[in-house]
Order: sequence, then structure tokens, then C-alpha cells
Amino acid sequence: MPELADKVDRLFKTILTNGREYSYEEVARGCSEQSGGTFSKTYVWQLRTGQRDNPTKRHLEALAAFFRVPAAYFFDDVAADRIDAQLALASALGNADVRDIALRAMSMDDSGRKHLARIIHEVSQLHSAASGRPRPDGADAPDGAARADGGRDGTEGAEGRG
Repeated sequence: MPELADKVDRLFKTILTNGREYSYEEVARGCSEQSGGTFSKTYVWQLRTGQRDNPTKRHLEALAAFFRVPAAYFFDDVAADRIDAQLALASALGNADVRDIALRAMSMDDSGRKHLARIIHEVSQLHSAASGRPRPDGADAPDGAARADGGRDGTEGAEGRG
């Protein structure tokens, strides 16, 4: 059940304390307090790495409570996808630069946000091309090629700006 290990690992990587991952000992202690039962740091490590894949409901509920996510995260794939999206957003907003962009975008009108989104998209494409990585939109056209949307969003291409 690598899916369980992936979920536990994602919680460790996303929900931080003072900018760092919780230690196995911190999680084990917190889960023991939540459940009133026994949790060892080795057991937490085993769950995270997939060495153990059949925890009790009580253990999963304690993990969920410790990381402050609904227990459904471990039992319902639809809920897990929704929670993962929320965790990704919370993690991104933890970055000061991302938060600054988001706060500035909130004060813009729809047109301003569309222009900002287009600028971010173009910078992302340039960054991907410079690093030799595939473009995030999956397109394989070289930079400067015709846009897939035909420019219908009202923004000009880079060559039209002055």
C-alpha cells in the first residue's frame, strides 16, 4: 500500500514546524498523546517509508489529528485529493514571494489578473527553456511560436510590448 506511505510522507513534507519537518519522535509523541496509546518513532518511520502498511484506524486518526487534517485523508481518495490541493496552496502561501504576488493580485481587476497570469506563464516558459526542462504546458513549440489560444485573452505577445 504505497499510497499510505505517500500520504504520510506528504504530510511530513507539507506541514512543517518552524520551517522544518517534524521529527519521527515529535510525531510519535504527539500521536501517543492524541490516541492515548503507544506510538514509537520507528513505527512512524515504517508508516512513512511503506515498511508498515496496515495501521489501525486509531493510529491513522491519531496521525490525522497530529497533522491537523481530517481522518478522511487516509480513508477517502476524493477527500485526500481535496486536502492535498489545500495543503499545496497553504505551502505555496508560506513562501513570502508567492504570498506577495497573491496579495497584489487580489487588489487587481479581472483584466489585471489575466495579464499577470500571462506574464507568469511566459516567465515560466522562459525559465523552463533556459533550464532545458520541458515546458509546463506540455507544448513542444519553440519560444516565440504561435500561441495555442491565438491570443484571444486580450494580451499581446512579448514582441508587441514596448
